[in-house]
Amino acid sequence: MAEFWDSNHDALRQLGAAMSAPDLRAWFAAEVLPLEATLMQFLQHNWRDRSEIPDLRQEVYLRVYEAARREIPVPARPFVLTIARNLIIDRLRKENVIAIDAVSDLETLNLTRDEPGPDRNAIARDELRRLQAALDQLPPRCREVVVLRRVEGLSRRAVAERLGITEDTVAEHLSNGMRALANLLHGEPQELRRSK
Repeated sequence: MAEFWDSNHDALRQLGAAMSAPDLRAWFAAEVLPLEATLMQFLQHNWRDRSEIPDLRQEVYLRVYEAARREIPVPARPFVLTIARNLIIDRLRKENVIAIDAVSDLETLNLTRDEPGPDRNAIARDELRRLQAALDQLPPRCREVVVLRRVEGLSRRAVAERLGITEDTVAEHLSNGMRALANLLHGEPQELRRSK
């Protein structure tokens, strides 16, 4: 098998063709199995339940092998990782789906809507008032940086360009501002370091 693979793998790669079972096994051993460390790292990084990772790996191998029976994926690495990503997406979808026949009448569940109640609205308004009061205590430039980065979501570069300061100065203002906000909202008062 290995001799066949060594002598013919370039031609088969170019064709992306289907192969016989022994040739397919040789391709799998030569191209897919060496990717196991990469695959395991990907699965461990993207799946929270470590006990399921060996099963996921086997499912990926099965899907890759079945797909290769029809047509050899060239190159193998991105194909294997795409199969792994799709498998994780499929598993997540299945976890979040409730069979409709499992619930005969949704009204009998007496579920409340996701709308917050009056108490949650009051708490949220109070928290926003506290945050605004804390923001008002920041030096003006520091407050501008925090609002542009954390509220408006601008990049460090965009903030620097808008305010006419360097990206390092943006980082310093942001660090000081966030630390001061945390202290104002949850900790001890602390003197702000004045920066450019």
